[in-house]
Amino acid sequence: MTVVFQIPELETDRLRLRAPHLDDWPVMCEFFASDRAKFVGGPMTAEQTWRGLATETGHWALRGFGRWALEEKATGKFIGNCGLWEPDGFLEMELGWDLMAGATGKGYATEAGAAARAHAYNALGRTTVISMIAPGNDGSKAVATRLGAAFEKMFSHVTFGDVEIWRHPTPEALK
Repeated sequence: MTVVFQIPELETDRLRLRAPHLDDWPVMCEFFASDRAKFVGGPMTAEQTWRGLATETGHWALRGFGRWALEEKATGKFIGNCGLWEPDGFLEMELGWDLMAGATGKGYATEAGAAARAHAYNALGRTTVISMIAPGNDGSKAVATRLGAAFEKMFSHVTFGDVEIWRHPTPEALK
């Protein structure tokens, strides 16, 4: 059996949203082994991070969309992940982001999030997306707010426990 799928590439002023590469894995291992990953399922071992990378890539094949690797255009450096995620157990399509060490506080998550959301609306025909944010993750709440999302309700996820659902503006509201 051959599985063929194409991961579209997006560009913003400063970022290239591209397919995940195996070369991203060592940087992901550093992130997911750290306490910085506490809001996104970490800390994790290298083996768990490998499975996560495979899952992220496989999501594209199964759903036709997923999360991109973020690359700084100026340096070519892998700085995080951002995109669309809808595994079993999620309420609906989620827009999420993770930034590696040294990439926070620069507006990258907001920039990438806006591009990924536009893809959901323009290429995939979605009319809304959510972000699931762990209570206490003030950085992600600030990104969601900058993207125009607003807290909607709490949701009890089977793996992640209680998370906040942040609703993003519809395509019409963004015009």
